[in-house]
Amino acid sequence: MRKYLRQAGICLVVAVALPAGAAIAKPEGSSPVPSVDAVGIWTHRDVGSASTPPMGWNSWNAFGTAITEAKVIGSAEVIRDSGLAEAGFRSINIDDGWWRKRRLNDGRMQVRTNLFPSAAVGGAEETSLRPFTDRLHAMGLRAGIYTDIGRNACSQAWSPDNPNLPEGTVAEREVGLHGHVEQDLALYFGDWNFDYAKVDACGIAHYAATRPNVVDHTFRELPPLVVDADANRSDIPAVQGLYAQVRDTLRRIRPKGDFVLSLCNWGSANVRAWGKDFGTMWRTSNDIDPSWGRMLHNFDSVATRELYAGPGHWNDPDMLEIGNGPFDADHPVEARAHMSLWAIAAAPLIIGTDLTKAAPQTIATLNNREVIAVDQDPAGNQGVIAYTDDEREIVVKTLAVRGVKAVALINRTAEPTEVTLTAAHLKFAANRPIMLRDLWAHADLGDLGGERTFKLAPHETMMLTAKGAPQLASGFFLSEMPGRINVAVDGIPALEPDPVIHRMIDPYHAGTTWDGNRPAYAGWGGPRADATPYDQSLRIAGTAYRSGLGVLANSRLEVKADGAFSRFVARVGVDDSTRGKRAAVRFEVYGDGKRLAMSPPLRFAHPAVEISAPITGVRVIELVVRQLGSAEGNVVASWAEARVE
Repeated sequence: MRKYLRQAGICLVVAVALPAGAAIAKPEGSSPVPSVDAVGIWTHRDVGSASTPPMGWNSWNAFGTAITEAKVIGSAEVIRDSGLAEAGFRSINIDDGWWRKRRLNDGRMQVRTNLFPSAAVGGAEETSLRPFTDRLHAMGLRAGIYTDIGRNACSQAWSPDNPNLPEGTVAEREVGLHGHVEQDLALYFGDWNFDYAKVDACGIAHYAATRPNVVDHTFRELPPLVVDADANRSDIPAVQGLYAQVRDTLRRIRPKGDFVLSLCNWGSANVRAWGKDFGTMWRTSNDIDPSWGRMLHNFDSVATRELYAGPGHWNDPDMLEIGNGPFDADHPVEARAHMSLWAIAAAPLIIGTDLTKAAPQTIATLNNREVIAVDQDPAGNQGVIAYTDDEREIVVKTLAVRGVKAVALINRTAEPTEVTLTAAHLKFAANRPIMLRDLWAHADLGDLGGERTFKLAPHETMMLTAKGAPQLASGFFLSEMPGRINVAVDGIPALEPDPVIHRMIDPYHAGTTWDGNRPAYAGWGGPRADATPYDQSLRIAGTAYRSGLGVLANSRLEVKADGAFSRFVARVGVDDSTRGKRAAVRFEVYGDGKRLAMSPPLRFAHPAVEISAPITGVRVIELVVRQLGSAEGNVVASWAEARVE
């Protein structure tokens, strides 16, 4: 079954479908043409509670639908007894396979009691997962459940011969949220007391009228809202409306926000841009599998989205495969690299292996507290790419303690290589000591000495912390603090697939008889830290800048200042890489809704202009780039050396 699901590129965590003929609710703040006008407030509102990336375990990568209560509890006991729970891995999430059917007389979901025997409670309920969640809670853990946004689930779409599929009539086998949003979520988060929901999206993607299992009346048609790898043909407003229903329902059921809502529509429908407004975390790619190429692919789907994540809202490159295949105990270099990349990206850490069979080395890799501390750092900054080519990368993550950063030195290849780390990569003063620590060796490495070259084994990622004197005597470059930035309006006029994500050999289309893995995920052109939206170095009128924010015209970024700074400064202009050379732009800086500074109209090849504004007491800074006139292409603009002091 797992093969078929992965081949389909399936996974969406928390979504909902509407009854036939029902209207799609527009998401909050939706507008056909987003306005860049300042609003004076931080507009992002967290969904649920996850000030740091969620951590836990999920049954899917280990068991698929061959899930049992005993298997889940077995891994939960290992988490409790091994120290993994103490390290933060506390959410135990059951995936597809738990459900038996929907009871027709009242619509209540019924559990497959041959797999979850404690659910056989009898009485009017007949079955309940409350004994299961009570047991997990008594162990000091949390509980997560799986559902689908449509009528039917992914296993039903792709594994018709699976023995653990829902059973009964067509209506009884409709176990997804479609038409049952309030009822199901009240059951899962109320009666059954779950804490976390993952909702797949096959129900709104793979039940078209032409599908064989719809043609033969095994399932009812639900016209697709999501078209795999095609954002232009997906109905994005409708998908957002469904997510909004789930989000708003959970907020009513859990008014304290004590839940995690994980959106998992495989990076489709441009979710990488809007997932932050509808879920706690959102899948940015197709399902991971235990292969080096797929791991790189999933990492790349978040690596350039640093401005879209932050405390309470997280890019999700999918679960950890540590313990499986080429990330098992016989492949410690690859396992450590996998863990390092997820940590530097501030990604959710969800274990996906059978821990009852895990080797001590696997447990030790997962339980590296120094690496976990990087992932869980309270500043919530995702790492920013400081150097990149197709074979090597340096990613730097600013930590909560001033003058401390985490660094990942990445060898993406199967050959040894060298990587030179410099003070400039770290935005530290080169004439002051920069003390390094190796988080896998648990060893201090001494002073960087301005720069140092490291030899990396094939597939190795070195994970370091660096302590030094920041280049800025006070304050920060904005690109150092992506967790304080909200992309309110990205300025993208038309969706384009992202071409910089690694295109691995697809394990289920390994041959070359098809046209290959082409760029699939929308979002190309979104704002970036220390790069342009199209992955170029920041450069204005021939002058290069190592720090700054690259944006498109007609964009608006919100910066959470919280009254902690006195001045905003940047050098601004049309970037040399712009696609549109004809139109002028104007840069505007707002503080709590009041315009504080504005540049003159600037055009391509015009030298950078300094813009500064007093921000004492300002809680929210808004950075607006307004296009003046038409252009023959998208205008790329740079907030070079943008900083708060």
